[in-house]
Amino acid sequence: MADDPQDEFHDVDDALAAEQAAVDDIEAETVEFVSELESGGDAPPSLEEQVKALEDRNLRLQAELQNVLGRARRESEETRKYGSLGVARDLLPALDNIDRALEAAEKAGQSSDPTSTLADGFRMVRDQIAGALAQHGCQLIDTAPGTEFDPSMHEAILQQPSPDHPAGTILLTAQPGYKLHDRVVRAAQVVVSSGPAA
Repeated sequence: MADDPQDEFHDVDDALAAEQAAVDDIEAETVEFVSELESGGDAPPSLEEQVKALEDRNLRLQAELQNVLGRARRESEETRKYGSLGVARDLLPALDNIDRALEAAEKAGQSSDPTSTLADGFRMVRDQIAGALAQHGCQLIDTAPGTEFDPSMHEAILQQPSPDHPAGTILLTAQPGYKLHDRVVRAAQVVVSSGPAA
């Protein structure tokens, strides 16, 4: 799975290994440079030039190390923030099925039926799953009628004329969408208004 947190940890390890190799290369260049200075060349540089060159290399090494640490910190924070993305994707179909079962029970509309307690149980399970997702930052995408269509969050499955809603606004939700913090887990499938009929 592409969103497996273990894969992201391996990616961080690979990036750190690559950065460490770059730092090792710079250190090797520094050692080589110092050995050239000690062996003496055709015209040995002055002591001030040698010190300046070593200071420049030292600054480059420090900057490279700061870049490596900053990149590793960002990647670690991102892995922590979006680590539950795969679990959320796996739970959403189950949540959809529970919603369909509840909708079917409501259409049956028999409150004296013993299955109404079963529907209440399903409703509690649904609320528990939705609550667990919300605790980890997974929220419903807004698809209220009249909301402006956003292609980054919504997927238009149909366009219909509507006298009540201007073009480019949502009329109906076919399948709810979810986002984890600022990333879309699943786009909401919606019916979009094309404006009043001609």
